[in-house]
Amino acid sequence: MKVEIVLLLVFFFNTFVVRGRSSSIIKQEAELRRVSTGGEDIATVGEESLNASKLAVRAGTGTFSVKSYGAKSDGKTDDSKSFQLAWQAACGASGSPKLLIPPGTYLVGPIEFTGPCSNAYSGNLIATTNLAQYGKGDYWILFSWVNGLNFIGAGGTFDGQGASAWPKNQCSTRRDCVRLPVNLLFVAVTNSVVRNLRSVNSKSFHIGMVDCTNIQMFGLNIIAPGNSPNTDGIHIERSSWVTIEQSLIATGDDCVSIGQGSTHVTISGVTCGPGHGISIGSLGRYLNEGDVRSITVKFCNFTGTMNGVRIKTWQNSPSPSVVNNITFDNNFMNNVGNPIIIDQTYCPSQQCAHMAPSRVKLQDITFRNIRGTTSTPEAVKLICSSALPCQNVILQDINLQYSAGSKSECQNVYPRYAGIQIPPPCGQ
Repeated sequence: MKVEIVLLLVFFFNTFVVRGRSSSIIKQEAELRRVSTGGEDIATVGEESLNASKLAVRAGTGTFSVKSYGAKSDGKTDDSKSFQLAWQAACGASGSPKLLIPPGTYLVGPIEFTGPCSNAYSGNLIATTNLAQYGKGDYWILFSWVNGLNFIGAGGTFDGQGASAWPKNQCSTRRDCVRLPVNLLFVAVTNSVVRNLRSVNSKSFHIGMVDCTNIQMFGLNIIAPGNSPNTDGIHIERSSWVTIEQSLIATGDDCVSIGQGSTHVTISGVTCGPGHGISIGSLGRYLNEGDVRSITVKFCNFTGTMNGVRIKTWQNSPSPSVVNNITFDNNFMNNVGNPIIIDQTYCPSQQCAHMAPSRVKLQDITFRNIRGTTSTPEAVKLICSSALPCQNVILQDINLQYSAGSKSECQNVYPRYAGIQIPPPCGQ
């Protein structure tokens, strides 16, 4: 059963927070827990609307309009309660019901949209710029514990209005920085599709996934200025069987970042730039991180990015972990810095207390048919851990041109080579 949620116009929300179970995609030891609805229910919904809710749930099919549940759509009355009642009715229905938000201007405060249920959604939302309204939450919109989500962007935009918040980002200088809200956070969402979604100017990450399984994302359009801090396009953590395809991502940080505990992730046909490239990591920062396995990045185009395809792990890792079965295949670079890079000395702004080697073991890594141009002389840079040298790293058919001649750098790794090699292999 799927519930389709359709938003027809741009709505100006005081704040739109979808709360279920809380999770942090930054703090690795975050605890998933139930949270109550944030804020007070200001809107008053009449008995007729409540009865309509009960009847709709019993009926189990059809269209559930928020106006049928008391929404005023005057831009002044808080319609939060009406939205929640409509969601609950559609979420609890059988068949293929639709949640409808007709044309109008809806003032909506914090809302709890929780599963288990099946649902879908499209529309245009604008985030509040008042950071105090987010409380301790690290998200703007959260979907949690939902199975069968069919999230349809249909021309809609999620505008995080991050420009006013970016100057408050201190994560480049402070390891214990306060994280700004993610535009869209998916927690424990399964068997779901997100398509044709547009996210702009998130205060932090645009999309985060934690503890998700079997997620397909395609046709995404994610945009933020190249100098906007920590505005990763998509961050994946402790998730498996994730596919991201045919999307445009232009941000101030990683176009896609794959965090600890993630397996069976495929990224294909993504256009990346500006940004920091597509990264596995950073890894090895926190205690007891999960292994990362079976990741494929293929048929992606990078333009003007700081890096191309990258694996990054922190020095001074508190506990060991493994990264293996990684394939970067058929990716094109256009004026990219560090097109191929393994960096196991990752320590931004020298925030590491001790410079001990990384304890993240890298093995079975393949770079195949990576071609184009580099903006830096070192087109291939493989800096592995001195404590755990990289094993079974393969470079096949690499052609990365630099005006004055590209070169390679290798530490604590003995790569295997096949086919054309531009730049020349390390040591030649």
